[in-house]
Amino acid sequence: MEYIYLGIVIFLFALSTFDLFVGVSNDAVNFLGSAIGSKVARFKTILIIAAAGIFVGATTSDGMMDIARHGIFHPEFFSFAELMCVFLAVVASDVILLDIFNTLGMPTSTTVSMVFELLGGSTALALVKMLHDSSLTYAGLINTDKAFTVIMAIFLSVAIAFVFGLVVQWLARLVFTFHYTKHLKYAIGIFGGLSITSIAYFLLVKGFGSASFMTADVKAWIAEHTHEILVSFLIGFTVLMQVLHWCKVNVFKIIVLFGTFSLAMAFAGNDLVNFIGVMLAGFSSYQDFMATPGADPSTHMMGALNESASTSIFFLVGAGIIMTIALLTSKKAQNVVKTSVDLSRQTAGNEMFGSSRFARRLVRNVINANEFVVEHMPGKMRTWIDSRFNSDEAIMPNGAAFDLVRASVNLVLAGLLIVVGTSLKLPLSTTYVAFMVGMGSSLADRAWGRESAVFRVTGVVSVIGGWFMTAGAAFFLCFTVTLVIHFGGVVAMVLLVVVVVLMLINNNRSYKKRMAAVQQDEIFTELAQTNDKDEAWALLNKHISVYQSKMVRYISDAYMQTTSGLITEDVKLLRRTLNSLDDERKNWKVIRRKELVGLRKIDPLQAVEKDTWFHLACNSCEQSLYCLKRMCEPSLEHVDNNFNPMPEEYVAEFTPIRERVEKLMGIIAEMIEKGDYEQALQVRQFGDEMKTQLSQLRKIQQERIRKGDMENLKIEYLYMSTLQETQEIIGHMRHWVRACRRFQQEKGVVTVL
Repeated sequence: MEYIYLGIVIFLFALSTFDLFVGVSNDAVNFLGSAIGSKVARFKTILIIAAAGIFVGATTSDGMMDIARHGIFHPEFFSFAELMCVFLAVVASDVILLDIFNTLGMPTSTTVSMVFELLGGSTALALVKMLHDSSLTYAGLINTDKAFTVIMAIFLSVAIAFVFGLVVQWLARLVFTFHYTKHLKYAIGIFGGLSITSIAYFLLVKGFGSASFMTADVKAWIAEHTHEILVSFLIGFTVLMQVLHWCKVNVFKIIVLFGTFSLAMAFAGNDLVNFIGVMLAGFSSYQDFMATPGADPSTHMMGALNESASTSIFFLVGAGIIMTIALLTSKKAQNVVKTSVDLSRQTAGNEMFGSSRFARRLVRNVINANEFVVEHMPGKMRTWIDSRFNSDEAIMPNGAAFDLVRASVNLVLAGLLIVVGTSLKLPLSTTYVAFMVGMGSSLADRAWGRESAVFRVTGVVSVIGGWFMTAGAAFFLCFTVTLVIHFGGVVAMVLLVVVVVLMLINNNRSYKKRMAAVQQDEIFTELAQTNDKDEAWALLNKHISVYQSKMVRYISDAYMQTTSGLITEDVKLLRRTLNSLDDERKNWKVIRRKELVGLRKIDPLQAVEKDTWFHLACNSCEQSLYCLKRMCEPSLEHVDNNFNPMPEEYVAEFTPIRERVEKLMGIIAEMIEKGDYEQALQVRQFGDEMKTQLSQLRKIQQERIRKGDMENLKIEYLYMSTLQETQEIIGHMRHWVRACRRFQQEKGVVTVL
């Protein structure tokens, strides 16, 4: 029996190692988002600074693992066998949940997941014990106060962080404006002093506060002299920041990099329990059980876990090394950071989320409330405030999502709120605080414009919804797994190990396949990052050439598939084509939104000139897709119902038309892609000839319908509709190539098509 539990402990170690990887991937957004979003330094430099903070935080932590040992349940009422069931279920559930969230690119709270997994697992066994012993009570077995505190902290951290981020960033922007280099004379010294003092205090209390070298006497001395320390820090750092500014040093960069290091260190030192706490509790339980020879696992009670943990330095150093490697190598970490950065981007971009009814109503109500406030605000005040929020003057390097002012506010405020939460004994989640501060500051910076607000709000609501789902999913998943292990015994444990391993392997394979299948729009990425209007025009022109030509080729393929499906009565081909058309229409909306963003980045006079042709091209594309859908839907219905097939006579006269349509679209696609319109006149003549031919065929078909019998009426009308939609598509193609030519031509050059 001892070997079975030794195997469980080994598996706990293995899963905890993986948990460190997925945990860092999830929580990387907490300390990387501001630095990466503002491009304060090279990506590798940011990672190295954060990695150093993680390693220092992990190795200097004293491993306060008590929450996993006796924070949720009272271990003296549980046997060794029961707690090993709970610990195994918790670690397995935690790894699966975090990996799922990381794969989706959604940040969640490792603290909440661990606490509710422990609560779910211990609740399952508590109910079993209460059924067998009526003298036991749930409150006596489970520490319900702790769980309630965590739930309240979720609501508090979300609301408080968002409001403070909104207010503080609004005030900071009033002081510095977007052209912050004009307003640094003395304000930067005060702002820098306050910021570095806040971060230093955060580092002292939250970072080194739990370090092994921080004895009780040292902590007591810090508590007694907190005011003196803060005043000394404030004076010293204010003078230092002012001197550095006079020496032409960018103080904001120092704040952001220092804040990144401190948040990474605090994360590693204080959230380490989320990743290895349960594993170490299981290891301690095994040591206590083995220290009692001949003990029965089902009767050996675990009151020893009421003692505070003393974590070996080897575990801490090992955890620090693993977390550092995870941060430097994890692609999922970058994916989670991308979600947070994109939702707080100053300019419109490729919005990751769609719109929802809740978001649309909320945005509409906020706009109405804002208009009411603006109407009752003095005109001079409104003008002055607007001048401070002129984002056209924003100083941001290419590729940055926001500037250094906002990045500094995000890091300083997140650190302060976490310190306040710690002093008030509120277990604020670093994920919730960091994310919601970033969302509040982006709203204050007017980053959520009317073109992007509904998408951003939907994204934020989706992330917050994921947080609350974490608690419920963690509880019920661990509750179920614990019961299965408890009643299934060794067989269930072995099956759980196999299932977890297979799920992790499958998730990673699926993630890699999905990432490989995702078409990276590199042109738009460059377009969104550039601030140069000439470069923006060149990239926008290239983007439109590439994607408009792709759409022409897609329409050509869809047209051939639709008509082939009708002729050959291939219902699967028609159904697949119809589904593809719906997907392509959604994709086309995304492409159009991207190109509209690019249109705003070019010279305004040029944008006015090009706007008409851009929308004409978009309209031609959209109408062509509608024509195809009007062809495909009745064709699918006709074939699916096994109605009469298309007569050979119709097929013979329509086949040359299909081939000429395919040839025409191929020429147009190549013309748009290369930007070479020398054959434009020939294309127009070719299109006119086809329209004339189709008009003649339609007249012939009308005569057939007039003389035809009732049995073939459905296919005759369907053939007539196909001819008409083909003629419509050719007309749209003519407008399309004309619009693309006029859009792509150099400014001031007049051409006619």
